Amino acid sequence: MDKVRLGFVPLHRDLFDEHWAIEMRERVLKVLSKLDRVEVVVPSEDLTKAGLVRDEQDALKTIELFKERRIDGLIIGTMTFGNEMAGLKIAEAFRDLPILVFGTKEGPFTPEGGRRSDSFCGTLSLTSGLRRRDINFVFAGIIFPEEEAFLKSLRDYVRVCNVIKGFKGAKIALIGPRPETFETCTFNEVAMINSFGQEVVHLSLAEVISEFNKLSKEDAEVRKVIEEIRKQVGIMEIDEEALAKIAKLEVTLRRMAENRNVKAIAFRCWPEVEEVLGIVPCYVLGRLTDSGLMAACESDVYGALTMLMEYLASLETTPPHFVDWTIMHQSKENTFLAWHCGNAPPSLIKEGEKIKLTSHMLWEKVLGRDKSQGTGEFPLKPGIVTICRLIEQNGEFKMLITKGRIIKSKESLRGSWSWVEVKDLKKLYETLVREGFTHHASIIHGDYVEVLRKVCEILGIKPIIV
Repeated sequence: MDKVRLGFVPLHRDLFDEHWAIEMRERVLKVLSKLDRVEVVVPSEDLTKAGLVRDEQDALKTIELFKERRIDGLIIGTMTFGNEMAGLKIAEAFRDLPILVFGTKEGPFTPEGGRRSDSFCGTLSLTSGLRRRDINFVFAGIIFPEEEAFLKSLRDYVRVCNVIKGFKGAKIALIGPRPETFETCTFNEVAMINSFGQEVVHLSLAEVISEFNKLSKEDAEVRKVIEEIRKQVGIMEIDEEALAKIAKLEVTLRRMAENRNVKAIAFRCWPEVEEVLGIVPCYVLGRLTDSGLMAACESDVYGALTMLMEYLASLETTPPHFVDWTIMHQSKENTFLAWHCGNAPPSLIKEGEKIKLTSHMLWEKVLGRDKSQGTGEFPLKPGIVTICRLIEQNGEFKMLITKGRIIKSKESLRGSWSWVEVKDLKKLYETLVREGFTHHASIIHGDYVEVLRKVCEILGIKPIIV
């Protein structure tokens, strides 16, 4: 991923202790330097007096600097009481970016009994002005920069910035219409444009098939994918012809996505692919997701967007798994099966297990084994997961966000799957029903509940936290 570029505004008011403000600025910069994948842009001592922002002229210089450097997020801190008008002017210029606000704690009294900062007071002048202007922001508290809570707030904020940077304006490829009987996968393209500036690139299965047929199994990229799959798969239950077709489909979809600069695809995975190409695309979709191209099944555009948000929240280090809310566990309370046909990213496999590349458990009954090979079957590794689903109703977006834990299991099930334990499954399921969430979701290893809640608030998505 590209670095997240953050603009830092160290606010100061001339009546207060400038030496203290300078010290706070340096201490904040030292903490910011600890953040991975971050570039910090701050007014230098050559640009403003002592590198602080204290008046309108400083604000205008800072705005010009930040625009020139194309920042992804804005951090405004009151080093002392701060000049809220300077801070507000900068915030207005970057109101579409994620904004983090914090104040600094008071230092020791001066020998004369005076105060150095009054940031505790001045921060309210800044935040009330932001509210008057209806500018969204995240508040990190009144802190000393070295406090662990502040570092956590910054790390979460970097993730928030990365999600919004990658999500707004994203291009999503819809390859084939949704299945005829799956109204659950409907979407509102106009709402996506108006809310997030996104573009849906409509591609046909005919183009996929045409490009697929142009490829030879001797193509260098196809051969490379074949060899990768051979090394990746522990139990190979498909024939050589199917393996070559799987590799050709992966190369085809990847090239189509790269040519259009899309970040995710929503793919019509049945029944035409099986009937015409003679394979199922499940394992291909899992490998694409593993490589950073989010790939949702059944032409589920909002499902692909959910995957993209989770992936960006992980700083593009962890792939999600696109799943069904499948069944409740037969005996364990508060546990459900997160499952899909065989589309999980291979990197998510449980330690000690082997990927089985085999035929589809359902389509082989309908079309026969010869037209249903291509599912990657294995259980997912245990651990904390975040479970999400983005939907839209009447032009308004909302997202389910909850946390669970993939538990260990000795069962041998078909498809790619995990048993997920949650705090209160009854309440969670009733929320799905009451709020109109669909049967698809996305799960990702890690706890990103708070990050995604903040993202939703900034983007105008209603967060439904369970």
